[in-house]
Amino acid sequence: MYRISNFTDNDDVNVLAKLGAFEVIEYQRDLSVTPGSAVTAYYCAQMNVRKRQLVCSLDQSNVTIQAGAMQWMLGDVKATTGIKGVGDFLGKAVRGKATGESAIKPEYTGSGVLVLEPTYKYLILMDAAQWGGGVVLDDGLFLACESTLQHKAVMRSNFSSAVAGGEGLFNLSLNGNGVFCIESECPKEELIEIELQNDVLKVDGNYAIAWSKSLDFTVERSGKSLIGSAASGEGLVNVYRGTGKVLMMPTAKMPNI
Repeated sequence: MYRISNFTDNDDVNVLAKLGAFEVIEYQRDLSVTPGSAVTAYYCAQMNVRKRQLVCSLDQSNVTIQAGAMQWMLGDVKATTGIKGVGDFLGKAVRGKATGESAIKPEYTGSGVLVLEPTYKYLILMDAAQWGGGVVLDDGLFLACESTLQHKAVMRSNFSSAVAGGEGLFNLSLNGNGVFCIESECPKEELIEIELQNDVLKVDGNYAIAWSKSLDFTVERSGKSLIGSAASGEGLVNVYRGTGKVLMMPTAKMPNI
């Protein structure tokens, strides 16, 4: 038996979202400050720059997380590699190399609580069922999921997606039924959701963070010809074609110049 106090019931902690086995908490203020950092901490809190954590209830589901994300766990919790043999290891190693994700994502089973490392990024919970049972994630966004979801590497439809689009040739996809969590550069309130019905979405830049596996993703010229693309000033665009859903973050933080 165990009892947790002064954690999610702390008046400085706000529960932002609950879905499936997951709970997202946010620290409203940074109380561990010094005189030299007090001003920065104050304005961070005012501008929504706050620490957030993902709390996982293993009583509801086994959970698979990104390698190195665990902070602490409590109860009858067992950590496994999630590997079911040599063939499975080789497959996951190849997939990890292709997608840029960690080859081995630990799986936590049993009963108890698992808490992940705090982050200043925004933690967004989603249900794979709302994506038709298959969702593709942009590189580096995966944080955790219920272990009922299967991980696969999805290859782009053409080689130009990797070369011209400035991204890898593969993305991580989650398939089946279950809840997953991503780390986003902008809050859920600023994400744009676009549903396509046998239509086409073209995006100038890597702003799409998740899309239905049913969509055909390519990188193409914005115009019908090289001259047309040059005249428009856009050049190459990411194209999502078919029937499905796309989640975009147009207010993503830009790199320092």
